[in-house]
Amino acid sequence: MPYTGMLHIATPTDREVVLTREFAAPRGLVFDALTRPELLKRWMQAPGREFEVCEIDLKVGGAYHFVWRGRGKKAVGTSGVYRDIVPGERIATTEEWDDWDAGETLATTTISEQDGKTILTMISLFPSKEVRDTVLKSGLEKGAKENYDKLAEVLAELGARS
Repeated sequence: MPYTGMLHIATPTDREVVLTREFAAPRGLVFDALTRPELLKRWMQAPGREFEVCEIDLKVGGAYHFVWRGRGKKAVGTSGVYRDIVPGERIATTEEWDDWDAGETLATTTISEQDGKTILTMISLFPSKEVRDTVLKSGLEKGAKENYDKLAEVLAELGARS
């Protein structure tokens, strides 16, 4: 698979960003790492901030709210609603940032398993090209790579325990 251990980023339309990464873990474990607060807090990071609020009501129509805080830094938060959940396969959510009135983004994450590895694909549909471009320029590639690398470490740890 061409994405083993590396992040692939594509912009197929003027409003979308597609992130793809393969993980050496079963998809059920990857799904858990995307949906369980105690696991999310281990890998989803914001530089110089602690992941302090991780609230998840994992059901269609349920909400989530995440907040990262750091000494001397502005708190960063995001929230949204689960639009679709297929355990082990797909999660679709809305996403809005607490301190940025950019409108609602639709994020759809699919996970598939092949030969004991999981391919995670996240498609973000932004409200406009301008918002997409701002996100791309803000360090999306670096941040996503760091977070997915940390996720790979957490998955390896969890796999070693099972």
